Amino acid sequence: MSVFPKKSNKMGVFTLSMLNIAAVLSIVNFPEQAEYGYAIIFYITAASICFFIPTALVSAELAAAWPKDGGMYLWVKEAFGPKWGFVAVCMQWLNSLPWYATVLTFVATTLAYIFKPELATNRWFVFLTLAAVMWGCTILNFRGIRLYAILSSIGAIFGTIIPTAAIILLAAFYLFGGHAPAIPFTPKAVLPELNNLTQWMLLAGMMVAIAGIDMPAVHVTDVDNPQKNFPKAILISSIIIIFLSIAGSLSISLIVPPGRLSMASGAAEAFDQMFTAMGARWMTPVMCVFLIWGALTTIITWTLGPSKGLLQVAREGYLPEFWQRRNQYGIPVPILTLQALITTVIGLVIFFMPTISGAFWVMMALSAQLYMIMYMFMFSAAIRLRYSQPDTPRPYSVPCGKPGMWIVAGLGFLTSVLSMTMGFIPPQSIRSEGALKTVLYLLFLTCGMLTFIILPQLLHYYQECRMKKENQPPNNS
Repeated sequence: MSVFPKKSNKMGVFTLSMLNIAAVLSIVNFPEQAEYGYAIIFYITAASICFFIPTALVSAELAAAWPKDGGMYLWVKEAFGPKWGFVAVCMQWLNSLPWYATVLTFVATTLAYIFKPELATNRWFVFLTLAAVMWGCTILNFRGIRLYAILSSIGAIFGTIIPTAAIILLAAFYLFGGHAPAIPFTPKAVLPELNNLTQWMLLAGMMVAIAGIDMPAVHVTDVDNPQKNFPKAILISSIIIIFLSIAGSLSISLIVPPGRLSMASGAAEAFDQMFTAMGARWMTPVMCVFLIWGALTTIITWTLGPSKGLLQVAREGYLPEFWQRRNQYGIPVPILTLQALITTVIGLVIFFMPTISGAFWVMMALSAQLYMIMYMFMFSAAIRLRYSQPDTPRPYSVPCGKPGMWIVAGLGFLTSVLSMTMGFIPPQSIRSEGALKTVLYLLFLTCGMLTFIILPQLLHYYQECRMKKENQPPNNS
């Protein structure tokens, strides 16, 4: 199947759907989600209704009504002005930097698991792999949107959809072969105990796990007939993501008891247990290859996405001229280069933390907080634009007019607030280390959030003053 129409270099519904899937769905999350057993049905369904679907509907309307480069920056700018648009796109870009480091660490440890598991704890191996993969994905993106779309589409199919389908089918054969499920089904098992604070923290974490459906909107000008095709792609990919997330996670929990899935080795260890229980351990290295492929696809997809929003800010003069530079393929090389450089520097944390996995825990918590702030901007912008620009054509719109937008965007906004609030509650591993660690955790998140909110505003103010000074007529007195 061709990724692009023969007479066009623009993305169609299929390519954009695969891009959405590559941006959101990750097999890496399945073992962690499988720990919740049948309750994962509730968690993903609740997260989808309260957050994922509102995000998909709102971003589809905004992308269809404003089919121009910029994505999040453009939407928030239209609603609240360029200063807050700048802050929103900075939240989107900054949150991705520590996230790259964690996914790349996963790639390195999984790669080690295939050849020599001891390398998973070798800091030099992990760091050099992290740096090499990040720069490799960055250089690939220098070749333009066409190669980017092809790699994302192929990766979504072979690195995510096919291996997830394989997990589901293997689990079905295992159970129909006469093996008893690892967890017996009862109606009560589907419902978590929401009077427990930990359960709310898990639910909030699930919001972050399925976030990102809005990111491909930055490529809306690269889509063929975006007003119609973008909403269609959102619908198709949303259905696939929700179904595969539930089915894939539940398939693992039905074979390996959830209590045995909390392994330091992560996804590779969990899949090894699954295939060992099924008598097909030879599948473990094969699945590791798919895990790496899927992770690389996600990195390739995200490497260019947020950077295009930042490019639009630069093109409007709110960043120094250097950031506006693009190569012959229209790719913002300076921004992508800075992104890879910062991620590499973040990777050096590996050498200064007691464990490799612990090195990025707090950074990921900050990343999630910044992401939720961005979504709060997006949902607020969607509501405001219904009033400030009611006559703007909306080829697709959230159903039921303004009340429908208030319900959908309002639900998404409140869920983002809940997720951000829950993020301030330290995990048990930190609380168990005493009050000092808890206070330091809260201080890090609070100071980090304030810093990343204030810095864009200061930079915007400085550039605005500079532009006013440059446009000021000469004093002839």
